[in-house]
Amino acid sequence: MSGPLAGIRILDLTTVQMGPWCTRIVADYGADVIKVEAPEGDSSRYTGVPRHRGMSGTFQHNARGKRSIALDLKQQAAKEAILRLVPGADAFVSNIRPGALARLGLDYESVKKLNPSIVYLSMVGYGSGGRYAGRPAYDDLIQAASGIPMLLQRSTGQPRYIPMAAIDRIVGGAAANALLAGLLARARTGIGQRIEVPMFETMAQFVLSEHMQGTTFDPPTSPPGYPRTLSRQRRPYETKDGFLAVLPYNDGQWRRFFEVAGKWHVLESDPRFADIGARTANIDSLYEMVGEELQHRTTDEWLDLLQKADIPCMRPHTLESLMEDPHLADSGFFKWEDHPSEGRIRTMREPSTWSETEPPTGRFAPRLGQHTREVLAEAGYDAAEIEAMISAKVAKTDG
Repeated sequence: MSGPLAGIRILDLTTVQMGPWCTRIVADYGADVIKVEAPEGDSSRYTGVPRHRGMSGTFQHNARGKRSIALDLKQQAAKEAILRLVPGADAFVSNIRPGALARLGLDYESVKKLNPSIVYLSMVGYGSGGRYAGRPAYDDLIQAASGIPMLLQRSTGQPRYIPMAAIDRIVGGAAANALLAGLLARARTGIGQRIEVPMFETMAQFVLSEHMQGTTFDPPTSPPGYPRTLSRQRRPYETKDGFLAVLPYNDGQWRRFFEVAGKWHVLESDPRFADIGARTANIDSLYEMVGEELQHRTTDEWLDLLQKADIPCMRPHTLESLMEDPHLADSGFFKWEDHPSEGRIRTMREPSTWSETEPPTGRFAPRLGQHTREVLAEAGYDAAEIEAMISAKVAKTDG
């Protein structure tokens, strides 16, 4: 093992997207993440069009670097196996609803008895202190609960979800931060604890830190909603032959933009655009003007002019062109590698770079139950006991 989290062991009872995204982050940093799966496996194994059943593209990216042990937690012997792994773990991570964990005997108090210093991270839909506690929650529901579709209605005219599981990844990232903070606190104090990361509250903070605006104050100084990001004119602009994302932001960038566009006088002569406060209040008119100007030249012509003037701009990617981006090629972001069972696959490296404790690379997503035998052996089971558990369908291996 290598990387900044080498030597840290995580018991990972997470499924689908949010939880696996959290534990993928720490696995990328070198933690030994033991992914506990049901005999049928995590449902994300089966989304999309895999080369082999149970090894989807999504799973390749969310489960890389983890070890898989498959246990039937409906059976007492499987629950006992989890509890035997607890003393050797630094953290226990789950997005199973707390009531279900309690019925399994895997609630915090039960786990703490076996390992008082464990960091027990629970990802839930809604915080335990409110009336929604215990409700099922998925990405789309939390997008709705946190106001995102209605924000899109204000900016586009139609309520829609963000076309990706953004909330799962935002909250999963927040959960990874909380997990690392809990591990750091334990390293300093020796004290373990239970940490609850709720999707709804995390996203309410995420949305409102930008959009609470004047309602921050008593009495309010303005309605909620940040005008710039809600502008219906905020979009990639059409050029003569395509689209371009352009974002002049400060006074100098706006001045240079209008100079490039041949309208250098606008900032001086029009008080609506004199400073950032005025521009924000009149953002629709400003962005509409930008959109009109961009139609007069091709995308390449604008890129040349804007980049020479040091004005922030970017050609919008499609999913296909993103994977061919020259900057990502320069930085070695993508790599083609030979997976032991899935053949040639495109992998993405952990984006950060480290001068000393570089995160490990080349660790693939596991097959279902690929590590069942070795993990049970680490828990103290002998070979005969392990084979008996597999024969009784308490545990499952990939072969």
